[in-house]
Amino acid sequence: MRYKELRAIAEYLRNKKHLHDIARMDDNVLRAVLDREEIFFDLNRSKNLIYKRDDFIKTKFYNAPFDKVLAKRCKKSLIEKIEIDDNDKILRIHCNKKGSYKEERAILQLEFTGRHANAIILDEEGKVLEALHHDFHRDIRPGRPLYPLTPPKKLDRSTFVVEDMDAYLHGIYQDELQKRLNAMKTVKLLQLNKQIAKLEELLSSLEKEEDLERAANEEERKGQLVLANLHAIKPYQKEFVGADFEGNEVRFAMPAEAKTPAHASDIFFARAKKLRQKAKNIHIQRENIEEKIAFLQKKATLVRNAKRIEDIELLFGRPGKRVSKKEKNYEKFNIAGYDVYIGKNKRGNVELLKKAKASDVWMHLKDRPSAHVIIATNKQNLPYEVLEQAGKLCASFSVEQAGKYLVDYTQRRNVKPKEGANVEYVKYKTIPVTID
Repeated sequence: MRYKELRAIAEYLRNKKHLHDIARMDDNVLRAVLDREEIFFDLNRSKNLIYKRDDFIKTKFYNAPFDKVLAKRCKKSLIEKIEIDDNDKILRIHCNKKGSYKEERAILQLEFTGRHANAIILDEEGKVLEALHHDFHRDIRPGRPLYPLTPPKKLDRSTFVVEDMDAYLHGIYQDELQKRLNAMKTVKLLQLNKQIAKLEELLSSLEKEEDLERAANEEERKGQLVLANLHAIKPYQKEFVGADFEGNEVRFAMPAEAKTPAHASDIFFARAKKLRQKAKNIHIQRENIEEKIAFLQKKATLVRNAKRIEDIELLFGRPGKRVSKKEKNYEKFNIAGYDVYIGKNKRGNVELLKKAKASDVWMHLKDRPSAHVIIATNKQNLPYEVLEQAGKLCASFSVEQAGKYLVDYTQRRNVKPKEGANVEYVKYKTIPVTID
């Protein structure tokens, strides 16, 4: 951001009187509501921006010391003045929070200084209360004075005229959105395609039922031949040589672990039984992999169709601990601080029903098959925005077409599992969601 641009924006903001709300909406982005007008301060170190947007939905919740002090000293405060530093790209919002017995003043200093961009909360004396970043290159510690940055050698102080600042700030967001959105889509789709390719390779490597059945018959035939010729087989014999039941000459190796001919026969029968069991259940494994592939393909479609950065970020949680085999059958998301789980397949739906606590919220598309969604509540009342976003996830991973859908939700204690992932539920409410 150029100095002359920041100066023009500061002039636009100078008539604001109230800071109704301010909080982080991303790691380095603040959302402020000044006189009911939403302004976003982007302090990412690759590019510092100030912009407006009309599509914001809260999907993240921050509770670090900086966020607590920001809420305590700046949220719901009067704005005494907004100024720009004469020597650097720094914007200061002077806040006055009036309580029943006292006033507390603070200065929110927003530094749009490239790779050292920061947000610092100061008291009236200029001492640090908290900071977004405590960098090694500068002494920023609570209770200490904040020393100024070394001013840049050159600042563009030329006149910068914007006829419609509202349209200009919206335009900044749209231009940056497309760049970041396209870059993020490329990275995430590459990641998903690798996961899909790995599963498809695993799927193609699965043995066919008929091949397993054929192998089982062969092992059983060997066991029968050994059993029928126990009297003629020597204990130390490593190979069976003889005739089958049709009189044809056969030759096959005896199991190395067999201690006696009778033991060898048992081993062949056990192998046959194991192969038949595998043939019987291989379709379950195949369906499980196919359902996981379908889930990832749906996720890829959602990435391609995403219109906001947050839509993609919601689909990809932060890297965490290694997931267990059970956890691979469902996906974990986080919406505004609440953990949200969605089943990838029937097995995942069943596991979620078992995992959920009685007070957790269960969600499902109304009157049609869908993924099961569980919201971990910790016995808290859920904000409508969380229910809405979780309902959108439920619909997005369950249907192919865009449109309006109804999602039922109730506490897990009101859901009675039946056969498989089928359930009966009572005392539910319904929420409408729209899939773009």
